[in-house]
Amino acid sequence: MVNRLAESKSLYLRKHADNPIDWWPWCDQALAQAKQEDKPIFLSIGYSSCHWCTVMEGEAFSDAAIADYMNAHFLPIKVDREERPDLDSIYMQTLQMITGQGGWPLNVFLSPDDLVPFYGGTYFPLEPKYGRPSFLQVLQALRGFYDTDKTKLDSVKSEILENLQQSATLPAADRLSQDLLLQGLTTSARILVPVGTGTSFPMMPYAEAALRGVRFEPGQQAPASPASQPASEAPDSQQVCLQRGLDLARGGIYDHVGGGFHRYTVDPTWTVPHFEKMLYDNGQIVEYLAELWASGVQAAALRRAVDGTVCWLLREMTSPQGCFYAAKDADSFVRPTDPEPEEGAFYVWRYDELQGLLSEPQLQALQAHFTVTAAGNFEGQTVLQQRSEDLDEAATTALAQLFKGRYGTAAHELPTFSPARNNQEAKTQAWPGRIPPVTDTKMIVAWNALMISGLAKAAIAFRQPDFLHIGLRAARFILEHQWHDNRLQRLNYEGTPAVLAQSEDYAFLIKALLDLQQAKLAFPDLPDAIDWLRAARDVQTEFDEWLWSPEGGYYNAPSDTPEQLLVRERSFQDSATPSANGVAIASLVRLSLLTADLTYLDRAEQALKAFGSVMEQIPRACPSLFVALDWFRHGTLIRTTPDRIPELVQRYLPTAVFAVEPGLPGDAIALVCQGLTCLEPALSQEQLQQQISDSLVRQ
Repeated sequence: MVNRLAESKSLYLRKHADNPIDWWPWCDQALAQAKQEDKPIFLSIGYSSCHWCTVMEGEAFSDAAIADYMNAHFLPIKVDREERPDLDSIYMQTLQMITGQGGWPLNVFLSPDDLVPFYGGTYFPLEPKYGRPSFLQVLQALRGFYDTDKTKLDSVKSEILENLQQSATLPAADRLSQDLLLQGLTTSARILVPVGTGTSFPMMPYAEAALRGVRFEPGQQAPASPASQPASEAPDSQQVCLQRGLDLARGGIYDHVGGGFHRYTVDPTWTVPHFEKMLYDNGQIVEYLAELWASGVQAAALRRAVDGTVCWLLREMTSPQGCFYAAKDADSFVRPTDPEPEEGAFYVWRYDELQGLLSEPQLQALQAHFTVTAAGNFEGQTVLQQRSEDLDEAATTALAQLFKGRYGTAAHELPTFSPARNNQEAKTQAWPGRIPPVTDTKMIVAWNALMISGLAKAAIAFRQPDFLHIGLRAARFILEHQWHDNRLQRLNYEGTPAVLAQSEDYAFLIKALLDLQQAKLAFPDLPDAIDWLRAARDVQTEFDEWLWSPEGGYYNAPSDTPEQLLVRERSFQDSATPSANGVAIASLVRLSLLTADLTYLDRAEQALKAFGSVMEQIPRACPSLFVALDWFRHGTLIRTTPDRIPELVQRYLPTAVFAVEPGLPGDAIALVCQGLTCLEPALSQEQLQQQISDSLVRQ
């Protein structure tokens, strides 16, 4: 007997369609029924590739006794956080207030009359274990609390709601100084310094901010090898950024056989990943490695990782229409008869498998370049982690053999790889190699935009117009298919747009369109009829109309979001993705430079001031706001002839944009403009380079 989620477009929600729990989607009808029946709402938020979400679905949410109690005493609602990041943000804040930490699955209990939470947690086990009570015990205790102690209940709710409202009220500050900027960039670099314990996340918003800080450290040149810094000292930003790039490109977080990056590693040595692959991580990492390359760090591993990730993107994550899928699960089936998938099964190798797939010289070559032992490094199996500076031909051949062993076909014979859209497809389709993880094939505008930006930057850095073609095609899909009733839609399910776009969709898309516009200047012979700058301005107009706050900055959700929200947030904190406000403000500065429309600059300044106190008090929370401040203080427009731009744009110039200027005065080769002022015309390449360098570090 399936429940209401069976007809959902969300893969995550459909995974719960066979649960005995009488799930509702988040909707006005569900909220009204909970209020009418005076049932506390059990709100459970997760996403399709979340490992512990999958575990809880197979345990507690599939248990008949739990379902009976839940259905009788609560109104259960399931939300896909990738559909509704605004809801996820609000209730994740409350979870952190209640427990001091967050994570998914995000499970909170709400009072039905006002939707204010009074308790929350993440994974609840079926039976008491890990020092936690069973989920049924939690449910019984909370229903008893809700029924018998209204005074304490109201007190808890009042405190939570007050904290939420205070967090949504941001005191403005006028101080947008160079000192504040340098403090923020240095803080980001310090956060990237290894601490020696715990998990390792890519943390791309911090890496981008730290890389920008390199140009303010005098005497720095691209280093030949990484060096560690004691956490108590001011970090060497260049060394920190190099190390982060090498950890990503050589570590187990990168899939050395099939390409693409996993979400994070469970250890500080970048060895064993949490195996799901998210589009948003891969887009940001591609962009960062491209910028690192452009800055002068041209390690072979960086290019190999970018090339491999783009191949993976085309093979496994690109729809026939050209947009990109959202994610791949961490778990996969070893055999079609297995009742449950296993974490990492698609990616890891037993030593006897390696011996069977590789010749002895190939195995020796693999061991010379990667961590390969008979004992393994993950539950008796091996996750490949590169140890050498570069790979020789024998190691490359060994990796090609492993690709064939995993996929059943050589890489050059497998340009595309049809996704398994659910567990049933994974188990019943005849795969030539291993059974792949399930792919969440929904298209998310924000995540597609992050990948488009990465492709645009990589196309320039590595002189690969094919990368740009891929990004242009995805952007065309969004522009042609993601508007309904003249409003941008966040998602696309099998050709159908859905859900009003949120702040991150607008912000990341505008950035991607500007990145494409700049990348097109690097490839002037590439035919394309779309005016990408005009497209960015059109999206910006809609963004301003529906999400701009009179206090400065952008709300998470549009003003006409249908369902009730506890607070209307203007999020500023970066997470695995950059904050929408940070990205949006940077784009406003870029638009002002490219169009000479000072309305954009005024709006950027107002938004930065709106978050000024946050930047002063908690710089570690908001690296993307410091990226925006960098643009505001050092934004530079370089106007020159079309033939000069391809060479100039390959340099790492983090606050520069380019424009074609065919009518330069006299013998000038370029004009460098700093905000509202242009310098004297540059008459030589040397003068131009000096003007650009000075402009990017001006006080």
